[in-house]
Amino acid sequence: MQIVACGTSYFAGCVARYWIEQLAGLPCQVEIASEFRYRDVAPVKNALFVSISQSGETADTLAALRSLGDEWAGKLAICNVPGSSLTRESDLVLMTQAGPEIGVASTKAFTSQLIALSWLALALKRIHRPDMQAEIELVKGLQALPKQVDDLLTSQVAAIEKMAEAFADRHNALFLGRGPNFPIAMEGALKLKEISYIHAEAYAAGELKHGPLALVDEEMPVVVVAPNDDMVEKLLSNLEEVKARGGRLYVFADESLNLPEDPAVQVVRLPAVPAQWSAIYYTVPLQLLSYYVALLKGTDVDQPRNLAKSVTVE
Repeated sequence: MQIVACGTSYFAGCVARYWIEQLAGLPCQVEIASEFRYRDVAPVKNALFVSISQSGETADTLAALRSLGDEWAGKLAICNVPGSSLTRESDLVLMTQAGPEIGVASTKAFTSQLIALSWLALALKRIHRPDMQAEIELVKGLQALPKQVDDLLTSQVAAIEKMAEAFADRHNALFLGRGPNFPIAMEGALKLKEISYIHAEAYAAGELKHGPLALVDEEMPVVVVAPNDDMVEKLLSNLEEVKARGGRLYVFADESLNLPEDPAVQVVRLPAVPAQWSAIYYTVPLQLLSYYVALLKGTDVDQPRNLAKSVTVE
């Protein structure tokens, strides 16, 4: 599979790569559309081309689709707008059905894209690695997500709003994640940039010692996505590296993790969710963090400066 998208949709594709390769065992590449369209692509014969766009009118994504030869097995569009150019020009369409999203910064469109991509990964698993009992458990995990998110919105909003106070006078932030939650960290950094105008970037936590650790001091908030999955021990080690350099940590963590009390570590403890789908769940508190930081800074949450909802030109 070859996934091509821009911005937030690109991060959804990056999450899907983990799911598709793990569940279905299919090689999956993900590329930014504005890069894909301008290079000489060596396509894998009979690969499925997947384009992701909320509006279906994203200029670079459409240009990438239109540049394809006949080596591809087919063209699948994952989109939120019926009748858009992307849906009309693709062989297959999977509608996200998120409804209109008025704000420029994608929120429900992003989570809906993740849900659609989880369905795609499960459908491919049924073909390539069928296991009905495993599929039942995976579907149960997806079905549980709406209530878990509702509970989050009622029980943790105050804690996230309190955490946001630490960012209001900062100019930079670092986001860390591992596995499928690394793209979620990237999406969290993008949201903070988009609506609060704080410079933020994200790294795979294992890359800390390869450069980003030089930025860490008491003035650099470090946001960490920490579900209880098979990467958690490595992630906790990365947290110690930040603490040892005087960094201040802001951690969204599974409540089962044994995180010691520390004035340099502020934790929002979240209930256990299936590790396979934790990326969908952990998206929401990161969106809320950016929202409350933007409110504190007095920026326009719905209409950030210099941005447009649908990027229809280069």
